[in-house]
Amino acid sequence: MSLNKTKIPEIIENVSKAIIGKREVTEKILVALLSGGHVLIEDVPGVGKTTLVNAISKSIGCSFKRIQFTPDLVPSDITGLTVYNMKNGEFEYRQGPIASNMILADEINRSSPKTQSSLLEAMQERQITVDGCTYKLPRPFMVLATQNPIEYEGTFPLPEAQLDRFTLRITMGYPNFMEEKKILSAYKEEEPLTTLQAVVTGQEIEEMQKEVERVFVDESIQDYIIQITQLTRNHNDVYLGCSPRATLALFNAARALAYIRGREYVIPDDVKELAFATLAHRLILKSEAKIQGKDEHSVLTDILKSIRVPVVKLNA
Repeated sequence: MSLNKTKIPEIIENVSKAIIGKREVTEKILVALLSGGHVLIEDVPGVGKTTLVNAISKSIGCSFKRIQFTPDLVPSDITGLTVYNMKNGEFEYRQGPIASNMILADEINRSSPKTQSSLLEAMQERQITVDGCTYKLPRPFMVLATQNPIEYEGTFPLPEAQLDRFTLRITMGYPNFMEEKKILSAYKEEEPLTTLQAVVTGQEIEEMQKEVERVFVDESIQDYIIQITQLTRNHNDVYLGCSPRATLALFNAARALAYIRGREYVIPDDVKELAFATLAHRLILKSEAKIQGKDEHSVLTDILKSIRVPVVKLNA
């Protein structure tokens, strides 16, 4: 087993000091991080979205910037801008907050589509273009965006092209009674977030990402992933199915989950566990399906039930 792989439990344990009872959510964010993806966290205010992102960034020793998306935010507030330096008579680039390892795009749907789209190049190509000049972004690089799913007044829904850039869409949910009791105890005197220390470095995260790329995926599981995404394009209730980018996202996410679980190979359960978080936000259902009370979750459930799960034989 890789020495880097053994640090995964350390990261999860460290994050749990600041965010109680959200191990599964933490795992999924690590899945996106190790597969080179991004995460959309969709949940109501006050459940700890910002705290979770802060805790993860502190645990992996990477630079972190929070961008509060508001109606008056413009693209240059994110990417930076070129200014004229009167002292030397030259134009200089002043980098924006996007030039960090981890970006929290808080309430991303509160800004205009033009501002939202300024993240597209960064999320896909790990670079930004300002006034015709291209600047590489630091590695690792990850965008974690949040939005409130029940508040629509004064918001701009994310377009399909933007949603498709997010590897996973996840929710946190409310804590149960015992978890909320532990939260009161943990935050009684001092906020745990202020004392968190890094347990890995950014370089170690990059090494883990390379190790994830070497996780074995049997051909039958590759076919299983392709079958799932292709059926979303032919389903009677679906207006717009998943793109090839979604197929690749599920493939990479499954490898990262296998790695986190301590395996060097992917099993069908890895694919099934991540299918909803990876694919549901990429589907657009037909109006008649919505009228009948169907949603993306029920459609994906039907698809998964209709496909034969592969049996993978692994040599001892």
